[in-house]
Amino acid sequence: MHYLDANATEPLRPEARIAMLAAFDVTGNPSSVHGAGRAVRRVMEDARETLAGRYGCQPGDLVFTSGGTEADALAVHALGQGRRLVIGATEHDAIRASAAGATVAPVRADGLIDLDALRDILLGGGPALVCLMLANNETGTIQPVTDAARLCRDHGALLHVDAVQAAGRMPVNFGALGASSLAISSHKIGGPTGVGALLLAPDLGTIAPLIKGGGQERGRRGGTPAVAAIAGFAAAASASGDTGMLSRFRDRAERAAVAVGAMVIGGGAPRLSNTTCLALPGARAETQVIALDLEGICVSAGAACSSGKVAASHVLRAMGLGALAGQAIRVSLPWNATADCVEAFVAAYGRMADRLRPPLVSSAA
Repeated sequence: MHYLDANATEPLRPEARIAMLAAFDVTGNPSSVHGAGRAVRRVMEDARETLAGRYGCQPGDLVFTSGGTEADALAVHALGQGRRLVIGATEHDAIRASAAGATVAPVRADGLIDLDALRDILLGGGPALVCLMLANNETGTIQPVTDAARLCRDHGALLHVDAVQAAGRMPVNFGALGASSLAISSHKIGGPTGVGALLLAPDLGTIAPLIKGGGQERGRRGGTPAVAAIAGFAAAASASGDTGMLSRFRDRAERAAVAVGAMVIGGGAPRLSNTTCLALPGARAETQVIALDLEGICVSAGAACSSGKVAASHVLRAMGLGALAGQAIRVSLPWNATADCVEAFVAAYGRMADRLRPPLVSSAA
């Protein structure tokens, strides 16, 4: 089996496994004041410092959550109170569901946010919370977040950035982006599932928790933290790095796919090095996913992270792709991808395209 669905979840990095096993041997609750509690709390705070240093915030401004979805929901809940909600048209469902009823800012044909349209929206009312992902989970398109942050500051708006797909695959520095908050997730960088974090700007002050409890995370998120998972999260972040090889693998896959009739979606915009979205005109995305799966190739269509259903992508519809929105698959290379797995995909995709492409109709003489 060749696993090319890293944007759904990355394979666990060995460094994360080692860190988790070591943390499992430290017994205690980090809220306890005795020696055992202090020991496990040290594991957690060391991880917090590692992650804060890696992603550009102060340790005290990093809130552990159960994952990227909760981090996004906490940001909308805490920062959106008393503000209009504005989201990009290609945001992840974690934002779309948390910000129901929000004004939608359109994207261009290449998937990049229309900054002029966003400016007009911000001019049209009171203070706003804008939600914009750093890198799209389906196309890999990297948004001009620093420009959007500058625009938000000029109009008194806050900016929340979903960096779940970006972290570990491109440089991410929260302070340099100029946003008010930023969400990251462990399992997208090769750590365990079930843990993420929300990074907060230091000038936000007290925020209202989404999950109330015993005052953990400085009163911003209740519940006993998953310390072993947090340790694995930090270890995975430290192990993530150069993705140049993935970029070369991606380009090889794209050239081969285009040669047999595919289209690269968003290829003209800056993208993550590991991600390509390939549309095969006339072939349903679900059929493509199944055909490749039968050849031992794991890819996905759309976000493919909720119910397992395949539907026309709202991301690709927002880019104006019409019927192609239901004819595209996402190939996302994991951190441990090899040339062999890419060549296996190239061969399988070529065979699939030969079977699924509509036959050419010759014109009458």
